[in-house]
Parts: sequence; structure tokens; C-alpha cells
Amino acid sequence: MKSVLILGAGNFGLMLAREMSAQGYEIMIVDVREAQINAAMPYVTDAQIGDCTDPTFLRSLGVDNYDLCVVTISEHFQTSLEATSLLKDLGAKLVISRAKNEIQEKFLLRNGADEVVYPEKQIALRLATKYASEQILDFIQFDAGYAIYEMAIPTEWHGKTLPQLDVRRKYDVNIISLRRNGQVSMPRPDDPFREGDVVYAVGEMKKLYKCFHIH
Repeated sequence: MKSVLILGAGNFGLMLAREMSAQGYEIMIVDVREAQINAAMPYVTDAQIGDCTDPTFLRSLGVDNYDLCVVTISEHFQTSLEATSLLKDLGAKLVISRAKNEIQEKFLLRNGADEVVYPEKQIALRLATKYASEQILDFIQFDAGYAIYEMAIPTEWHGKTLPQLDVRRKYDVNIISLRRNGQVSMPRPDDPFREGDVVYAVGEMKKLYKCFHIH
């Protein structure tokens, strides 16, 4: 069972605690506000009221014993930055910090964060991408360039097989699975695509857009 230390029990911290609790994590949450700690109690293994920028207090938590430390503080960026840096100085194995904009993201990465989450940016990207075309049903982005897309096939694919379309050579896109009538399977080279088919495709986002004729 993985253990996680969450610094900050605001809305994002509480939501993270709730979701991680449902997946079986052992969770310690810390905040300076008693009311927020009380709100977190149903979802966590332990909780403490304390100052996340106090080295003595953080050291007492044994931050190096946790599999993951997450800084979810968003109201005061200086506090978030100090807490992130202290966690790394105290031997935290993996530090993930929340940013509200790209400038904060850069500073957090320079000051000890192994990874930065930027919920507002991620939600905006997801909405913008998902509703760019009716063909896009869902997607998972790996980094700034690559993703897996769940796509309704274009009409020009109807009646054609994967070798005939040759999307790997033409667009450097890989079709990794097919969903037909609610069943997911590997696409067979001799099985033509049909109306209503959905494919899962992986590749560079710009090449995926070109492959599926999304503008």
C-alpha cells in the first residue's frame, strides 16, 4: 500500500485525498486551518495542523518515508514554493506540486518539484481538444506532443482495411485497438472498417489530426 503526504487541504487537496483514499492509499494531510483538517478526516489515515514552511515541523513528519509528497497549496505561492523546496531538502522521494500558471510551474520545477500539475491548464486543454471535432471521443496526453485518441473513424475509412489505409506509413500513426458494438479488440488486417467503428490511435497530436482530417 502506497503512502502519500498531502500539504494543503483546500478544495484540490481534499479532492485528491478522497480519490486516493478510494484507491487504498495511506494518507497524511497537513494544513494550518483546523476546519480544513476536520473536513479531510473521513478520507485520510492521519492529519496534522501545522506550518508547511517550518523545517522542524516537516522533519517531524518523516517526509522521506512517504512514497509521494504532494503540495496542493494554491492560495499563497511563496508558501507552496518553500514547502516544495523543503520537502526535497528533507529527502522526499517524489514531490508533485500544484501550479496556477506557467510561471509558477517553472519556479516549482527549479526549486525541487519532480512534477508539476496545472489543473486549470489541463482542463482547458481537455475541453478544447475534446470538442475540436465530433470524431474525438476521448484522449490521453502523454506530453506536449504525443497522445492516445479515441476516435470515430472518418467516412472514407468505411469498407477499407488497415493495410489499405496504411496510416502508419502515411502519417506515423498506430491504430492500437478497435471498438465495435461495444466490444474492444485488435483490428484484423483482413477486416474492413464499418460505419460506427471507433479506433484507439497513438501518435503525435498534429499527425493524428492530419490522419483523421481534423482541422
